[in-house]
Amino acid sequence: MLRAALCAIFLLCALPSLAKESRGHVSVVLLGATGDLAKKYLWEGLFHLYLDQVSSGHSFTFHGAALTAHEPGQRLMFEVLKKLACPSDVSPDRCAVVKDQFLKLSRYHQLKTSENYTALNREIGTLLQQEGLEEAGRIFYFSVPPFAYAEIARHINGSCRPRPGAWLRVVLEKPFGHDLKSAQQLAIELRTFFREEEMYRVDHYLGKQAVAHILPFRDQNRQFLDPIWNRHHVERVEIVLKETLDAKGRTSFYEQYGVIRDVLQNHLTEVLLYLAMELPANISSTEEVLRRKLQTFKSLQGLESTSAVLGQYQAYASQVREELQKAQDYVSWTPTFAGVLIQLDSLRWEGVPFLLTSGKALDERVGYVRVLFKNRAYCTQRESLREMGKSQCGAKQIIFHIGHGELSCPAVLISRNLFKPIMPEGSWKEVMDHPQLHLFGLPLSDYYVYSPVKEREAYSVLISSIFHGRKDSFITTENLLASWEFWTPLLDSLTQQVPRLYPGGLENQHLLDFEMVGSELSFTLEEPVELLHTDGQTPSDYRTIQAKFRQSPLVSAWPEELIARLALDIETAAAKAVARCGEFHLALSGGSSPIVLFQRLVRHHYGFPWRRTHLWLVDERCVPLADPESNFRSLHDHLLQHVRVPYLNIHPMLVHLNRRLCVEEDQGPELYAKEIAALVTNASLDFVLLGLGSDGHTASLFPHSSSGLEGAKTVVLTESPVKPHQRMSLSLPLINKARQVAVLVMGKGKHEITTQISRVGQEPRKWPISGVNPSSGQLVWYMDYDALLG
Repeated sequence: MLRAALCAIFLLCALPSLAKESRGHVSVVLLGATGDLAKKYLWEGLFHLYLDQVSSGHSFTFHGAALTAHEPGQRLMFEVLKKLACPSDVSPDRCAVVKDQFLKLSRYHQLKTSENYTALNREIGTLLQQEGLEEAGRIFYFSVPPFAYAEIARHINGSCRPRPGAWLRVVLEKPFGHDLKSAQQLAIELRTFFREEEMYRVDHYLGKQAVAHILPFRDQNRQFLDPIWNRHHVERVEIVLKETLDAKGRTSFYEQYGVIRDVLQNHLTEVLLYLAMELPANISSTEEVLRRKLQTFKSLQGLESTSAVLGQYQAYASQVREELQKAQDYVSWTPTFAGVLIQLDSLRWEGVPFLLTSGKALDERVGYVRVLFKNRAYCTQRESLREMGKSQCGAKQIIFHIGHGELSCPAVLISRNLFKPIMPEGSWKEVMDHPQLHLFGLPLSDYYVYSPVKEREAYSVLISSIFHGRKDSFITTENLLASWEFWTPLLDSLTQQVPRLYPGGLENQHLLDFEMVGSELSFTLEEPVELLHTDGQTPSDYRTIQAKFRQSPLVSAWPEELIARLALDIETAAAKAVARCGEFHLALSGGSSPIVLFQRLVRHHYGFPWRRTHLWLVDERCVPLADPESNFRSLHDHLLQHVRVPYLNIHPMLVHLNRRLCVEEDQGPELYAKEIAALVTNASLDFVLLGLGSDGHTASLFPHSSSGLEGAKTVVLTESPVKPHQRMSLSLPLINKARQVAVLVMGKGKHEITTQISRVGQEPRKWPISGVNPSSGQLVWYMDYDALLG
C-alpha cells in the first residue's frame, strides 16, 4: 500500500502544471502520536504540511509512535487521522485525494526499546532502497513529557539518525525545565545527542499570526513608529492571555508548574521580546534577531516578590485533592492567576511598565497585546462635535489581537488618530465592515483593522517552518536559559506567598484588578482574610488570631492582613506621639519582611504624619549606604522616595565615615548614640520594629555577641555569621527603653525558631530575641500563619 501511495504521488507530481524535480524523501516521526496534543493539533499540522508540499518534489512517510502496543495504538491513531479536515480553500475533490494518500503514507510503531528504534530505522532504509529514493532528512517530533527526552534522544542518536548529508530536525515541546537549574540540566542532556541547529523548541504562541506579525509590522512601519516607539510616548504595554477554563484534568501538571511557568515564562515573555527588542536591519536574519532578543533579556530589571500579584480560583484546591488523592486538609498555594510588572533598563523603555497577565477561570477567553500611548492633547470642543477616530483627544493604541474574545479572530488594530499602517497585501486585509463592537473603550470604527487573508493554526505554521528549516520562530538553548535566569528568582521568592482566592468567571468582578505603584504591583481591592479550618471550610467572619506569645500580645493573620494591621498600629502610635510631644521617633529594621510594610504605608496611609516623623535604623550592614545590601538603601527605595519626610529627620546609621566602613576609631556607634540622646527624650524611641532571624537573633544582635546584649552602650558594632559580617546595631538596653516594640515574623522558614522561642525563658546570650522586654513600654508580636502554625 505504501509503495502504491508513493507511486500515486509521483504521478501527481508528473502532471505538467505540477512538475518538479525530485528533491528527496522526508520521514516524519511523531512520538506521542495518540496523545492529546497530537490529536488536537499535530496530526492536523502534518496533514496541512503534506497538502502544501505534495507537489513540491519531496516524497513523505509519516510514522506515528507511542508506547502503546501496535494493534491498539494503530487503531487509536487512525481514528484521529480519519477525522482530519482540509482548510476551507481546498476543493473537496483535491482534499479527498490528498487525504487518502496521507492515510496510506502513515504508519504506527511501538517505540519502547532500542530494538524498536533499530527496526524503525531499518524500515525507513528499506523503503528508500526499494523505491530508489534519496533521503532529504528526518523530523522527530517529541510530543512526550520532558522526563522521556533523554532516553528517546539516546535511541535516535544511536540508531535512527539519517544518512550522512541528510538533515535531522528534532522538535521539542515545553515545559523545558522547571527553573534555571533543571533547564540547564535538560540542555546538557540534549546537547549530548543533538547539535543546536538540529533542535527546534516549540513555543506555539510564536506561530500565532498576530504574534508572528509583530516584528514585520514594526519593520514595515518604521517611518511611523521610530518617533513614538519609546518611553516618551508609550504609557504602558499589556500582554494578556485569559482563559475561562480551569485546570480540571490538568492539576497534576499545574501543581508542578503554575501559571507563571505555564504561560508567562515562555509565551508572554517571547511576545515582550518582540515588542521591546531593538529592531535589526534585517528581521529575516535569525542570528541577528536572536542577538537582539538576548540583549533585551540583559536589560530587563530583576523581579522581586512585590513585582507580582497572585490568585487561585476557589475550586482549585478541591480539584487537586480529588485528582491527586490528597488528604482533606491539603492546601495548595499554586497560582492559577498572575500579574507581573516588568521594566527595562534601556534608553528606549526606561520607566515604561510592561504588564504580563494570565489566568484560568476568568471572565473571558482572549489573548492580546496592547500598546497604549500617552495623550498630551486637550480638546476644547465637546466630545459629541469631534470627528470620530481623528480627534487627538481619543485614546491612542496599537493592539495585536491574538485570538478569541469578541473579535474571535487574529487582528491588528491601530487607532486612526495615530497613523494608517503599511500592511502586506497578500497576507493581511483591511476590515471595512465594522460590527457594533467596542474594544478598550473605543468603537471598532475608530481603528484601522486588519485580519489575515487566510487564518492558519499556529502548529501548522510552525510545522511548515520546521520542514523548511526556518528557526526564527523557535527557542534556542541560549534564549531558553536567559528566560529562566530572569524568571527563577521571582519564582523562588513567591514560594511562600499565599495567592488571593477568586470565585471564577464573571463572579470575579474587580477582585483581581491590580495597580502599579512605582515598580510594584498590588491588588486594588482589599481581600477579607480568612483562616482555613482543617476540614477545608473557611468561616466568613474569621480575620485574625489575637492571643499571647511569650506573655506578650500576639497578632496573627495571613500576610496581607497582618501587614495592614501593623501599618495601622504604627500610624496610630505616630498620631498619639505627635499629639503628645509634636514628633514621632520610629526605628526600622532591615531585611525583606519590612518591605511589604513600607509599601503598605506608602499606598494606604496618606494621613501619616511624615513631616513630624524622625526615621532611625535599628541596624545596618557595614557597606556604603548606596549599596544594594544596605538597609538604608532598601528604606530609601521602598519608603523614603515615596513620602515626604524632612531631610533633617532622616537618620542613617554612621557606618561610612572618613571613607572607611565601621572602623572603631571613627566612633560611628558613639556618634549615633549621641544623636539619639540629643533628639529623643530620655532616648526612649516611640516605636521600634524588629525582626526574628532563624538563629534567634534580632536587629544585628547575634547569639553570643560580645556587645549589645547588656551593659550601658546603646549603639554597638557586632559580627554577623553571614556576609557582610560587620554590622552596627541598637543594643538591647536601648530597644527596651522604647514605648512600643513590634516583632514582625513571616514565612514557613521561621516556624521552627518561633516554636523554640515560645518554650525558652529570658536567655539573650543564646536567643537574643528573648531579651526584648520593654521596661515601661509594650511588646507586640506580629506573626503570619506560616510562622506561627507551620
